[in-house]
Amino acid sequence: MDHLPVDVRAALRFFAFYIANGTLDVDLLEGIDYRPQLMAFGSPLEQVFAIFTNVLQVDENGEVLNEGDAQYRAAQWVRSYCDPSYLVEPPFERWETELHGP
Repeated sequence: MDHLPVDVRAALRFFAFYIANGTLDVDLLEGIDYRPQLMAFGSPLEQVFAIFTNVLQVDENGEVLNEGDAQYRAAQWVRSYCDPSYLVEPPFERWETELHGP
């Protein structure tokens, strides 16, 4: 595979748009302006993208199967980062939060 499938690229583009626009899972994050906290040092934003891409599932044709689930899990992390009293259910598994690469 030379490039990510179009469906995956679209999912990533929309995810980035929702984060930057402040509209990531508006029901879960209503009233929380998470953008300043995520952008302050970069690492929180890096974790959000790691969760989204770790949870995202793609079929053999390159079509995304669970974009909403991946966004929701990332939004749960954002909520817990901004609101320490928020309890993530189900708790994150190690593979969901793993950072890949050098």
